[in-house]
Amino acid sequence: MKRPAAPLLVLLLCLLFCRACAPHGEKATDSQAQALEQFEAFSRQTGDSITAHPGKIYRQALLRMEQETDSLVWHYYATIAMKAQFFLFHPDSVVYYFERGKRFFERQPPSPLTADLASEHYNTMGNLYARLGNIDTAACFFQEAYRQCLQGRRLNDAPDILMNLADVCGRQGRYDHGAYWYRRALLLCDSLELPHKKTAVYYGLGQIYMALRSFKLCDQYFDLAGERYADMLPYEQYIYLNNRGNSYYYREDYPQAMHYFRRCCDLVDRHPDLTFERNLCYLNMSDIFLKTGQPDSSEIYLKRCRPFFEKTHSVQALYYIETQELELALHRNDLEQAQRILSNAISIPQLEPDMALIRNASLQRYYEATGNYKEAYSCQKRRTHIADSLRGERVRMQVADATIRYRQDSTQLVHNIQMQQKENEVATLRQTSLLWVALCITAFLATGFLYLYNQKKRALLLAQSQRIATSLRMENIRNRLSPHFIFNILNREMAGLQAEKRQELALLVKVMRRNLELAERPYITLEEELDFVQNYLTLERSSLGDRFRLNIRIDEKVRPKEVPLPSMMIQIPVENAVKHGLREKEGERLLRIDVEQADGHGISIRITDNGGGYRPDSQHRGTGMGMKVIMQTIQLLNSRNKEHIEASVHNVTLPGGETGCEVCFFLPDNYNFQL
Repeated sequence: MKRPAAPLLVLLLCLLFCRACAPHGEKATDSQAQALEQFEAFSRQTGDSITAHPGKIYRQALLRMEQETDSLVWHYYATIAMKAQFFLFHPDSVVYYFERGKRFFERQPPSPLTADLASEHYNTMGNLYARLGNIDTAACFFQEAYRQCLQGRRLNDAPDILMNLADVCGRQGRYDHGAYWYRRALLLCDSLELPHKKTAVYYGLGQIYMALRSFKLCDQYFDLAGERYADMLPYEQYIYLNNRGNSYYYREDYPQAMHYFRRCCDLVDRHPDLTFERNLCYLNMSDIFLKTGQPDSSEIYLKRCRPFFEKTHSVQALYYIETQELELALHRNDLEQAQRILSNAISIPQLEPDMALIRNASLQRYYEATGNYKEAYSCQKRRTHIADSLRGERVRMQVADATIRYRQDSTQLVHNIQMQQKENEVATLRQTSLLWVALCITAFLATGFLYLYNQKKRALLLAQSQRIATSLRMENIRNRLSPHFIFNILNREMAGLQAEKRQELALLVKVMRRNLELAERPYITLEEELDFVQNYLTLERSSLGDRFRLNIRIDEKVRPKEVPLPSMMIQIPVENAVKHGLREKEGERLLRIDVEQADGHGISIRITDNGGGYRPDSQHRGTGMGMKVIMQTIQLLNSRNKEHIEASVHNVTLPGGETGCEVCFFLPDNYNFQL
């Protein structure tokens, strides 16, 4: 027995689920979404190792690109390949992937997916130009990367882009702007709950204060970053150690600076793919050897790193190498070599302040050694001007820092107020949830009580129905005795009748027997029903006269032997048409039965007569018991099927202008007639 549903409980649970559900944003196609999920998994898998093993990751990315058919996803994998080429320091390959990606995403309509792709490309190109010393171009790329990131879905990348932008601002000497972007990145890390990225912000701020020679604040931020040194990626560990070594270099604590630079060398030795970092480490160590009076060691390290920077056209690094070679020539009192170096010196449009200080110190010593005190004095004045600029910048930084801290405190206060409001909302929501739970439990108990009550009531009704069914079976047996007795008497009496009368009575007996057989079955075939109807009309022809016309039309697509329908469904409307319309009609009497294959995946049956139509006030309208039985049978069957049998009775105007009655049935395909 099928159990009844609990409508109230289901309704309440649906309401709770609807409150918890929210519509999602823009989605890609199913195949593209699946490919993007695979890319995200690959990106997470390679994110921590791309700096340590860029060659391996590059080969894996190329393999994925060869297997990918979707253009958007292909370019996403190309961003991994592009970053791997950056860490391998192959600038031409980075530019190739960027130009190809730019042509693609500029042709696409604006969307978060293409914005994320563009942000990755611009950010990597910014890093490349920053490494090559083209700081202004790098800043432009980082600004565009940040703009695209805000239009995309991967907001977690925004702090990294802001840190890159802050770094190039510092290298441009705009330390207040650099500190501003670092602190904005710090706020984003707090808002997006990315505590692991705050480490890079801390050593970035340490680098800003190192450039301003505020070594107390510098050490404060470096110490904060150093607390998470073990959790840093190899590339981040290198930046931290290198910047910390530089801070001691500017304090002229060369042994401590050498300690950090040697740690840098040990790190890159464990990660052979960090070629740029290794050569930069050699360059820094060369300067320390110069400052500590070890020119031979300095020269060795300069010879190691110069070919790499010449090959990659890193103008900032080559300028630094020239400065050290000039210092090395002065240390050996080789003024001719110093003159040659200055004659072929590299020109940089925008020089970092620290690099300008180091070069002017070497130039001052060179001009003093050659007796050109006027130029020596000019170099000293430039150094003083840079130092004064740094002091002025330090003052501006202090003011800007205080302003930013005030804004942070105000923001924190607003944030705390909002948090308190959210906590109040959560408390209210919790109380509401408890109320809903209590209502659900009450509804569940009430539903359980109703269910048990209905079960008991159904059991009583079932017992009563069984008693009624038993009584009806007995009555049916008694009723069946009478027809069989009548059949036997009629068969005995027909032996003495004429052939014509005997044939008519035989047909009557056949119809009666067939009626009993069909009445015991819940459904019969269309062929059986039409055969019974034709036998019935044969018996009625004497009362209908010679002007009676029967037209049965069956669509060639319909197979009568395979079409089931309820017993007597056609017989009863036909009998009503004869009894209440055609028998008393003057003139031509028409009865038409049409069976067609309907467009709605089913069979359409129409019984039409020209007997004047259905008239509720007619004296021949009968009791309507036959149609009532048919309608009740259809309702019972429909209650057990998704698609329903449709029935209708209405008057129609026939082509000759007469009014007729039309009974229509629609039988769906695959209908279940089992009761």
